[in-house]
Amino acid sequence: MIHYLLGKRQIVVGICAMMKKSKSKPMTQILERLCKFDYIDVVIFPEEVILEEPVEKWPLCDCLISFHSKGFPLDKAVEYTKLRNPLLINDLNMQYFIQDRREVYRILQEEGIDLPRYAVLNRDPDNPEECNLVEGEDHVEVNGEGFPKPFVEKPVCAEDHNVYIYYPTSAGGGSQRLFRKIGSRSSVYSPESSVRKTGSYIYEEFMPTDGTDVKVYTVGPDYAHAEARKSPALDGKVERDSEGKEIRYPVMLTAMEKLVARKVCLAFKQTVCGFDLLRANGHSFVCDVNGFSFVKNSMKYYDDCAKVLGNMVMRELAPQLHIPWSIPMEAEDIPIVPTTSGTMMELRCVIAIIRHGDRTPKQKMKMEVRHPLFFELFEKYGGYKSGKLKLKKPKQLQEVLDIARLLLDELGQHNDCEIEEKKSKLEQLKTVLEMYGHFSGINRKVQLTYLRNGQPKASSEEEDGPSLLLVLKWGGELTPAGRVQAEELGRAFRCMYPGGQGDYAGFPGCGLLRLHSTYRHDLKIYASDEGRVQMTAAAFAKGLLALEGELTPILVQMVKSANMNGLLDSDSDSLTDCQQKVKARLHEIMQKDQEFTMQDYEKLAPTGSPSLVNSMKIIENPVKTCDKVYTLIQSLTSQIRKRLEDPKSADLQLYHSETLELMLQRWSKLERDFRMKNGRYDISKIPDIYDCIKYDSQHNASLGLEDTLELFRLSCALADIIIPQEYGISKAEKLDIAQAYCVPLMKKIQLDLQRTHEDEAVNKLHPLYSRGVMSPGRHVRTRLYFTSESHVHSLLSMFRYGGLLNEEKDQQWKQAMDYLSAVTELNYMTQIVIMLYEDNNKDPSSEERFHVELHFSPGVKGCEDEENVPLGFGFRPASSENQDKKPNQGSLEDLSQDQPDQALPVSEPINIQRRSPMIRNRKTGSMEVLSETSPTLSSKGCTSHRLFPSCSRQSPEIKPTSVLGSLCSGLFSASALGVSCSAPNLRDYVLPPCSLSSVLICGTIPPAPLYSASSPVLPLPSDEFPVVQLLEGLPAELAVLGFAPLAVDGATAHHLHHCPYHLRLFRTWLMSGQELPESLHGFEGLSMVPSIYPLETLHNSLSLKQVDEFLNTVCESSSEAHAKTMKALSGLFDSQSQTSLYSPQQPLSSSGSETSLRPPSQPLWRESS
Repeated sequence: MIHYLLGKRQIVVGICAMMKKSKSKPMTQILERLCKFDYIDVVIFPEEVILEEPVEKWPLCDCLISFHSKGFPLDKAVEYTKLRNPLLINDLNMQYFIQDRREVYRILQEEGIDLPRYAVLNRDPDNPEECNLVEGEDHVEVNGEGFPKPFVEKPVCAEDHNVYIYYPTSAGGGSQRLFRKIGSRSSVYSPESSVRKTGSYIYEEFMPTDGTDVKVYTVGPDYAHAEARKSPALDGKVERDSEGKEIRYPVMLTAMEKLVARKVCLAFKQTVCGFDLLRANGHSFVCDVNGFSFVKNSMKYYDDCAKVLGNMVMRELAPQLHIPWSIPMEAEDIPIVPTTSGTMMELRCVIAIIRHGDRTPKQKMKMEVRHPLFFELFEKYGGYKSGKLKLKKPKQLQEVLDIARLLLDELGQHNDCEIEEKKSKLEQLKTVLEMYGHFSGINRKVQLTYLRNGQPKASSEEEDGPSLLLVLKWGGELTPAGRVQAEELGRAFRCMYPGGQGDYAGFPGCGLLRLHSTYRHDLKIYASDEGRVQMTAAAFAKGLLALEGELTPILVQMVKSANMNGLLDSDSDSLTDCQQKVKARLHEIMQKDQEFTMQDYEKLAPTGSPSLVNSMKIIENPVKTCDKVYTLIQSLTSQIRKRLEDPKSADLQLYHSETLELMLQRWSKLERDFRMKNGRYDISKIPDIYDCIKYDSQHNASLGLEDTLELFRLSCALADIIIPQEYGISKAEKLDIAQAYCVPLMKKIQLDLQRTHEDEAVNKLHPLYSRGVMSPGRHVRTRLYFTSESHVHSLLSMFRYGGLLNEEKDQQWKQAMDYLSAVTELNYMTQIVIMLYEDNNKDPSSEERFHVELHFSPGVKGCEDEENVPLGFGFRPASSENQDKKPNQGSLEDLSQDQPDQALPVSEPINIQRRSPMIRNRKTGSMEVLSETSPTLSSKGCTSHRLFPSCSRQSPEIKPTSVLGSLCSGLFSASALGVSCSAPNLRDYVLPPCSLSSVLICGTIPPAPLYSASSPVLPLPSDEFPVVQLLEGLPAELAVLGFAPLAVDGATAHHLHHCPYHLRLFRTWLMSGQELPESLHGFEGLSMVPSIYPLETLHNSLSLKQVDEFLNTVCESSSEAHAKTMKALSGLFDSQSQTSLYSPQQPLSSSGSETSLRPPSQPLWRESS
């Protein structure tokens, strides 16, 4: 059959596929464009012909586009090609291989294409037990090759999409089960940790991709379109746009990835071919080849695809059929044109060092052991190599528990048997290891240290032979409150990015989530190896990126382990000489049974820190204060014992599943350890006492124990001296100790600031496809470091005492130092934030090109009196020298000026009404915005600051009268606004009004549940207030709009009277028509999640050169510290990549953004050219 059109010979392109595919929208769009070629006709084979007719009766064609999908008779299609011999766009025989993942991997390997390390497990269906699989608790062995968790298990049949990812017990265990998308889900988390026992599978190492998958679509070997989407393994929620389509963003492929696309296309002989890329550790790995697939919803791709296919068909067939045709020539890639941002500075880099969230009290028990079973265990796990052993894995802890049980059984049967271990200690070991009913390395560990001659004995000189010191550590795990703190801070952190305020500044082009979802956000999250720190990092990431579901998948994919030669971890057992001397001096001063003298003040507080001086005034006589503390602890333990004897309290559950028995054990141990046998006090226990009373005051206040406030007050004063001074008493000591802890981290920060412009390894947005994205070339780099108190103290000491600025010459720095001196405690979630801005209008070699800001927050609010809280100067106030210069540094958008809210007079009654439909007042761009979208706080009459004000910044002279003043209008402002929009995905990202962020933000904590919107109207109890005029200016509309009256309890009404910020949030929530967030209905005492202090700016007019020179100086001032740094950094950047928390390390290519060290002498500010 030959087609002619007006006497011209036509080329017939046949489409042979299942109807669902041949009539799909992408196919229709492409075929419509293909038909515009003068000499091309398209014929679609009907499905009933394909399935029921013999191939002899199929339509004729010159060129065949045919591909396999479910139900397609591939054998018949092969038979047809043998009969008619058309030009094949996609080879049909190779499609048999594409259906088998084993064959796909074999072909990829033969072509030299990088793919994850893998092994194939073939099972005989009749004898599934006979296979080379050995399953351990945290690994599998397949054909003798080991795969530690996390690993991936893929069915060998490519049509089977049930891919499982198994997580290690240290991350919480369980598995993520991926499947073909159903509605808005593509995977689900399961607690099941065992691999499947039937079927054949490929096992491969898990590649840490920071939660992003890249899908590549080729049209011939020279064309590839790439899109990034959220990995289905992250939280399983499919991100969809307003039309219900999965959100994907086109990204730029590197030269190496384009070569891989070419190889895949040619190796599988599939012109139109889709495959999956994993970008991990600076490399790209192919993990799946899908065969024929089109990009969805991209007009640019439809144009390109039709053009490439049409030209290909014409090039091959026009000469044979004597059709006149010449190949059109056109450029393929248009270079990215960077956008200028006027006189405004562009945010380039955010670096934050954050302490972990609220945790249970850390506890420790030491015992000397000599039983042969302990020595056997020590030898089994290689303890003799270093003389120390750390046991965290469930299997190891089970072995310790088995030994303890065995010895206790023997002691129970024979009182005179030769077991030297103390019964009470063995019982405690057994009790702690049996807690929770299961093991998790996150909350318990056992350390064994070899003692050649046993522990030194005071009484006799005899040597007892070798022994092992067993140290059991437990507790210290992140609480539910800690998780909420981290998640909420993550949400609030979004507002640091341009466009993140209020209603995303009225258009969808910017804001962190927009930046991140368009893959222009280079984010890496690091955590030390402690479980509470890792879980804080995962919860923070969940809030920051609006993820859903369990923390385990987020932890494994998003959080990198920085346990690389001390970057974020510190060996607390090996103190430096300086630290030991400092502790000895502290011990000596605190053992004097007399009131502090002027000499003591000089000895203990040489820096004159007001927080230290105040604490010393409270204590007066350290020994007398310790006596009081000891008496109060005795009183507390006796009260708990009485409660235990009371039958009503027998099954009383305390916070986080603790029992009264466990609480008593905690306090009894402190009572025993605090006062030593010689009558003196062990001051090293003061931080533990403070830790416990702080925890119980916050979480177990409902017990109503007497004198807890006094115990809290005194132990807090003692701790305010002991904890900060353990990191050095004089400035020189503070610097010396700080260097021992954090030089590797400071060197890494220096590298982060240097490498802001080298973005080869970042997902770059393709400018031709990215409509609606205002600046496809722009990237922001974010580096988040989660660590413990020691690193935060040390880093702050470096900034304070390392000579960054001269207090006498710089007024802003002096004010910042005064503020830091008044801060008593670096509490949970303390943050140190460094922000780097670029002024594109300045000469690249100018010092004014890059601008650095330093911010700080002391973290969670304590139980202290709000009136005594030290005051900072808000977030990003104007510096005096910049005040008369250009407005609006650091913002990309011109935001409308906010007016502070006014609190209602207390005398007015409040009456809340509510309606369900959302009121939409105005549209800006494609986003619809609620009225009342500028949350600013006027507390106690203070002037509020904006995060990115559109007029000149507030002068430091305007001092807020409350620390809350700068709070909600600063860092935390927009995280709690409800926004409706048609921009992709933004609605999911913005927290519903009055959700927990509002509880976290404000000082007054209302009881939970705060208010119920969904319940019917009931008569008001006496302690509830009717509420009116909350929605100012709208009373006339309310009846018409169908509002129903609502009531809140007295405490909440009082709170709303005094807190204009929450008043605004509450009003917005009422208008939004949303359900009350579940998180407010009480969740393990969540109503007592303390709020977090706002970020305070320490300095906002530093140049990058200043900061770089300072970092060079402090990092290299100690040769020992410098050697330690180089060791750490060589581990991080030379031959090995930054590794995921659980992934095997991979070598990094030299094009990676953090792979090589720049000589420190090279100036940083010349790099943007």
